[in-house]
Amino acid sequence: MDWFGHASISFTASPSPLTLLKKDGTTTDLLKVCEKATPPCQLNPLLFNGHVQTMWTAVKEHGPPVYYRRKIFDADHSTYHGTFAVDFVTKPHEAHDETLPSRTAYFAEDDFARIGSDDSKPMLFVLHGLSGGSHEIYLRRAIWPLVTSGAWEICVVNARGCANSEITSGVFFNARATWDLRQTVKWARKTFPNRPLFGVGFSLGANILTNYVGEEGANCVFKAAISVGNPFNLELSNKALQRTFLGKQVYQRVMGSNLKKLVEGHKDSVIKYTKLNLERIENLTYLYEFDREVQTVSWGYPTENAYYRDASSVDALLAIKTPFFAIAAEDDPIAVQEAIPYEEFKQNPYTVLCTTSLGGHLSWFEIGGGRWHAHPICNFLNAMVSEIDLQAIKPLADGKASDSEFATHFDGVRRKLLFLKD
Repeated sequence: MDWFGHASISFTASPSPLTLLKKDGTTTDLLKVCEKATPPCQLNPLLFNGHVQTMWTAVKEHGPPVYYRRKIFDADHSTYHGTFAVDFVTKPHEAHDETLPSRTAYFAEDDFARIGSDDSKPMLFVLHGLSGGSHEIYLRRAIWPLVTSGAWEICVVNARGCANSEITSGVFFNARATWDLRQTVKWARKTFPNRPLFGVGFSLGANILTNYVGEEGANCVFKAAISVGNPFNLELSNKALQRTFLGKQVYQRVMGSNLKKLVEGHKDSVIKYTKLNLERIENLTYLYEFDREVQTVSWGYPTENAYYRDASSVDALLAIKTPFFAIAAEDDPIAVQEAIPYEEFKQNPYTVLCTTSLGGHLSWFEIGGGRWHAHPICNFLNAMVSEIDLQAIKPLADGKASDSEFATHFDGVRRKLLFLKD
């Protein structure tokens, strides 16, 4: 039992976690690095369970004053075309565009043209949760120590239509939509050739990041990635939410309402670029109804459950070949514990799972208003940069084929959604 907000912490990892060479010539392993990066989890005792922790996020706070400059990228994917917005953390500035979130302004074209650098500062790519954006408090709380250190460069890849970005094609976000992140990472690799690159994702963004790292496999250029509050198995998480009164009438309803507002805010673009039925969307209530009306129509899935199965990152976890640290709360009412793939984490030496007994969904409120998840995130990233020889991390061999009668191989990132064009 957890007393006075003190949450217990557990780790799940391979019996033989990835060996890492330290800069001083000694060795450690991924599990040890994650354990050392994770401090005790002392949360606000008045927020005594996952529901109260999660609902407390409705009590708005100002959060850390992170400033951004926005760049609109033209997508280079022939199917997932259109534009998407990337917000880059900058020094405080006076500029502000009324059409953008607070402390955010567009890059001047000349300034962005000169953004390239040969410096070796670590760079972090951030993915937000469902219908969120770079302005989210849980996100700003997590990156604030890195921002104030001055040692990191950070950017947030916003989902299509989120954070006041425009919809300029026929599709919204998708839980397996790794293309915008992939394009941004490729651009960064070319623009900042000496920077070590890292990724962190929250909730739905964690699912996308996990899919991306799995899809890239041994070719992933990230030196490490962090997943926070990942629902992993979207079909299972969705069914778990529908089973309970709070799950359906609070969480499913709130998320559905937020997405309805997202569509309403882009009504002209939806009419211009899509075949979505706005009247039916206006009359829906729950998240799964939104996915039925939007994701199935936009992407050609027969049902929302087919979408959930295709977009889930649980199997992609097995294909990851870069150090991967996942953080989850066992009392998370949205990214539910039963969807956490404990056995898959045990199978992949590149992955480590940290679970806390308390914390809710992207909450982890401490006494005084801080968020605990910022500590292991920043500690892990700083440890990887300062202590580990990143160039020495090499993909491990996959091992022998099956010893059974049939030589088989499980491909964790094989997808059922096929593109008719490249």
